[in-house]
Amino acid sequence: MGGTALAYAGVGVATLLAALLPRVLGRLPVSMPMVFLAAGAVTFAVVGSLPDPDPVRYGVATLHLTELCVIVSLMGAGLALNRPVGLRRWSTTWRLLAVTMPLSVVAVGVLGWGVLGWGVASAVLLAAVVAPTDPVLASEVQVAEPAEDPDDPGSTEDEARFALTSEAGLNDGLAFPFTYAAIAISVVGAAPGEWLPHWLAVDVLWRLGCGLLVGLLTGWALRALFFSAPSEKFRLAEHAEGFVALACTFLAYGLTELAEGYGFIAVFVCACTIRAGERSHGYHRVLHQYVEQLERMLTVLIIFLLGGAVVTGLLVGTGWREVLVAVAVLLVVRPLTGLVGLARGGTGPRERLVISFFGVRGIGSLFYVAYALDAGDFADARAIWRVVALVVVGSILLHGVTATPAIRLLDRTRARAARARHGDEGQAPRTPV
Repeated sequence: MGGTALAYAGVGVATLLAALLPRVLGRLPVSMPMVFLAAGAVTFAVVGSLPDPDPVRYGVATLHLTELCVIVSLMGAGLALNRPVGLRRWSTTWRLLAVTMPLSVVAVGVLGWGVLGWGVASAVLLAAVVAPTDPVLASEVQVAEPAEDPDDPGSTEDEARFALTSEAGLNDGLAFPFTYAAIAISVVGAAPGEWLPHWLAVDVLWRLGCGLLVGLLTGWALRALFFSAPSEKFRLAEHAEGFVALACTFLAYGLTELAEGYGFIAVFVCACTIRAGERSHGYHRVLHQYVEQLERMLTVLIIFLLGGAVVTGLLVGTGWREVLVAVAVLLVVRPLTGLVGLARGGTGPRERLVISFFGVRGIGSLFYVAYALDAGDFADARAIWRVVALVVVGSILLHGVTATPAIRLLDRTRARAARARHGDEGQAPRTPV
């Protein structure tokens, strides 16, 4: 009973810290994931009786835990965005998805093949799993919550926070086609004739289209229920039930997966569709707050276990080539491909630098590697996990230290530009800096 009691006490402490740390660390160059990564590492290094949190051995548990965290975070990201979807309004996002992400996939694939000496399947998988940015670990550089008055210029998201939030919401789902390509190559071989036609027809066209359509339909139906139901008893927006956000998440995800579409895309699209209805209604904030709290608890658990895995053998056998590739992903590939994708766009030079640098990697990468290794046949499973863990841990540390100072500097620069344009009366919306 002692071990169980200790576990309950530990969960209680962790949950309390998850509530306190974002407020305590608000202005410090330290993030909550950094704290719990260190806590997990210290706990598993000191307490020898704890089970080994090996994500390779417990691949199924890792898969479902990270899956739950990602879909919850995608709902939160979609609900937080105040800007309506549009070709011009989301132009930065489309550039990151259409240019930066494919270039990242190609660059990382070349690193896996040329530097690490892996086969085609493993190199493509590495490229797929570290390509998406993360909606979970990037709270410091993302939109915080739905605005009470989205039409108020002072509450409009700045371009950097908006771009990083919307990009993370969509590219988690867009990494799936590349992951399926890696799985197919690992099973049938690299010859395009063996896998390319099915991949294009099913894994790209059908699954993407299904995710978009089911997400839209689910979002429209739920939005009508929340705000426009004939009977007040069914208008859930009037009753402020936050846990309904879970119903939205699980419905969109479950229905899409049943139709063999991309549930990640459906959840984010569903959230954006709900957000588009009655945009000034306070119920959006209620839903978002509930999702944010659940996401924070799941993040604490996963990052704590990741810290434990790092000190109990996950990185055993790591060589300099793997460290070099992880560093290149964070400091070379993402920043350069980000700048290429945003070139000649509507963002200012400082915003471009921030958006390009903060390509946070996290829980989504852990999910994809667990999913692919469970479904495919990869000879380099341990090595893939090592590189992905290095990238995620490096992202937690690098972006955790730099996020708060960088965003505060960007905010101050934007405020000065606004005062120069309009005096001290308000702020100019989305001033490029």
